[in-house]
Amino acid sequence: MTGSLALVGGAEWREGCSFDRDLLSASGADEVLVLPTGAAYEHPQRLVDAATAWFAGLGARVRPLMALDRVSASDPDHVAAAQAARFVYLAGSNPMHLRSVLVHSPLWDALVAAWNEGATLAGTSAGAMVLCDPAVDLRGGAFTLGMGLVPKMAVIPHADTWSEDKRHRTLQLAPKALPVVGIDERTALVRSPSGTWSAEGAGKVHVWVDATERDLDALP
Repeated sequence: MTGSLALVGGAEWREGCSFDRDLLSASGADEVLVLPTGAAYEHPQRLVDAATAWFAGLGARVRPLMALDRVSASDPDHVAAAQAARFVYLAGSNPMHLRSVLVHSPLWDALVAAWNEGATLAGTSAGAMVLCDPAVDLRGGAFTLGMGLVPKMAVIPHADTWSEDKRHRTLQLAPKALPVVGIDERTALVRSPSGTWSAEGAGKVHVWVDATERDLDALP
């Protein structure tokens, strides 16, 4: 049985992200492995510092995994850390860079193996996007390749900041019968180890299939 999975809509590690306490409890760990890979060119240490301060308040410490490029995604020490982790957080910023680093890498294989062995896995913003397949291309609202841990589903992060026009355009471009999930900031769509989905946190989660709003039971 896999571990818990959380797809976070962004504005992570701050007041309102009540789900992090539950994810920490589900992991059974007191350490969170944070990958700021998506922010490799945008001050990744700032994300690590934010996560460190947030989880300290929840009684846990943060271990940064600075796998910022393809070479470091093959580093044996990084791979071993991912394999041993019980709670992993993929941070956001640039989904294209995040995917380019992780795709077909030993580090990605280790993350998936850890999750399949019961570790808790969370992705926020770009991290949530790439865990699914397809992924929304934020440059134009179309769709591109994700990593496919959650297949046949796409995520719109920061959904409460999107205009009606941008959301409408994206939904019109979605492949037929594909669930598209809009996740507000400080909000998570959480999949339990048994496979059930729930919405947690400060905002809302919306599911659209063929541009029609549906319930969470429409998710794979």
